[in-house]
Amino acid sequence: MKILVITISDRAFRGEYEDLSGPAVKEILDEAISGVDVGIVVVPDEEDEIFRALESGLGGDAIITTGGTGLGPRDVTPEVTERFCDRHVPGIAEMLRAESRKETPNAALSRGYSGMKDRTLVVNIPGSVRGASFCARLLVPLLTHAGGMISGEGH
Repeated sequence: MKILVITISDRAFRGEYEDLSGPAVKEILDEAISGVDVGIVVVPDEEDEIFRALESGLGGDAIITTGGTGLGPRDVTPEVTERFCDRHVPGIAEMLRAESRKETPNAALSRGYSGMKDRTLVVNIPGSVRGASFCARLLVPLLTHAGGMISGEGH
């Protein structure tokens, strides 16, 4: 399984602080999925940059973005992801919000999107290390099952 993790953060991109959420997601995936190949890229909260990063992950099994899902004026990740995808997979984003709300009521403010582009699953998760880690753990069983479904193995 090949997965690209895209951290979307102006400050991490500029080097004002270290990206911690992308590596946290990678560590969870590496430990939980046998033989997974996880790459990480960091891009600013710029629509064109996010779109190019999403395109770079095509051909892999999944793209997981972390960051840019809140209410801030530069939080455009869900809009770019929806424009990028050609199929909507709403249940994943709905599940992530529902489970995250059990941890914090602020999860209701997350605008994460989930969908597919060609044969690649794309999921937005929060940018905080805590939120990203929590959602990555929730995604592990779904990623494995979705990979089989996408490749035609059935349900």
